Amino acid sequence: MSLPSQPPSSEISGPVLFFDGECGLCNRIVRFLLRIDSSGRLRFAPLQSVAAQAYLRRHGLPLVDFDTLIFVPDWSRREEPDFQLRTAGVISALRATDRTGAHLLASVLSVFPSPLRDMGYRMTARWRYRIFGPWKVRPFARSEWSRRFLN
Repeated sequence: MSLPSQPPSSEISGPVLFFDGECGLCNRIVRFLLRIDSSGRLRFAPLQSVAAQAYLRRHGLPLVDFDTLIFVPDWSRREEPDFQLRTAGVISALRATDRTGAHLLASVLSVFPSPLRDMGYRMTARWRYRIFGPWKVRPFARSEWSRRFLN
């Protein structure tokens, strides 16, 4: 059975989340977001992908040594330097889903000042490979999830 192909990334609009595709924790977070975003609004791409690398280059962001995630609110406006890093990106991604619980979690996280949130994020980023290890590729729980990734 073949899956319907997704439109080219140039035709996609809406929010996109870039993540470290080699990180076990990052991939688990992406799969969590896939589960809670039943409307399929969020799109994803590993920071190592062609689409993410072009975006990073265009906006002067690091091309290697990924210790952050990047949330792009509207992919159709990706030429503009409108993105959020670290916990601001996490909060935006949670708010982009259609789940009340995710919105509540985003509100709780927003209570903490961003320097404090980002300090926790950086500490987690430093230890993530030791705790969660590298990502071992495995099939998605739902085959349609693969269409939510930029080519």
